[in-house]
Amino acid sequence: MHRWRNRQNHVLVFAGTGEGPAIARTLLESGHRVSISVVSAAGARAYSAMHLDDLHVGPFPSQQSLEEHLAALGVTFVLDATHPFALQISAQLRLVCSILNLPLLRFERPDHDMSDQLVLSTVADLSDCALSGHRLLLAVGARQLAAAATAARLAGASVHARVLPTPEAIRQAGLAGLYGERLAVLRPGTGDRIGGLEAALCRRWQITDVLCRQSGGAADQLWSDLARRHSIRLWKLKRPNPVPNVDVVYSVSQLCRQLDDHVNGPEFGPHHGG
Repeated sequence: MHRWRNRQNHVLVFAGTGEGPAIARTLLESGHRVSISVVSAAGARAYSAMHLDDLHVGPFPSQQSLEEHLAALGVTFVLDATHPFALQISAQLRLVCSILNLPLLRFERPDHDMSDQLVLSTVADLSDCALSGHRLLLAVGARQLAAAATAARLAGASVHARVLPTPEAIRQAGLAGLYGERLAVLRPGTGDRIGGLEAALCRRWQITDVLCRQSGGAADQLWSDLARRHSIRLWKLKRPNPVPNVDVVYSVSQLCRQLDDHVNGPEFGPHHGG
């Protein structure tokens, strides 16, 4: 007979942040069963040595496929640790978890302090910024490159970009008119020294301004540190508001407390029946 204290959570983590592997390791060490869902094979490599119940790689083509995946795994808890700008999957998770009556938590990265006047609501706001004669490096998502480049050129900036080494990112950069000497293809934080490649790019292109996303985490911190060290003006694209009516945790320790409360809650307690 299984007593309630021996029941485990089976947590499905949708990971799109650098914190994903650390979250998974901590949950495993705490005795939880863990499954992971990532978008790319590159993202999956960080979990290769972990004893996971399941590792899903690739996007879900529909809400129904996402619902079927959650139901088939038999998970008891879902953690949305996707990128703060990945609004579509966050909205889908909220809907599907509601349908399946699964508890859902959102893992939110911390903000980094910066001046309010350098936070932009949309990339289109660049057109109203004082950028005439400035050399701007775009370090935003590939899908926002075209709109950001257009707005920056309207403001009088010379535009460069850094994109991820994926065919789609390079294609989007080309559509934005960013290629050749105006484009660097690299993964953030790589190289012998974290931030070294980004700093070298800024020196090579004589960058005066950088636009990145207010996403929290390592990439956000990297640009904040680099801008401070090299006297570069840093603009950030404002983080979208989180999906409403979803509880949020801001640390792995807070997540573990929530999971412990879930295991020890009345629905997992010993049943008293006739």
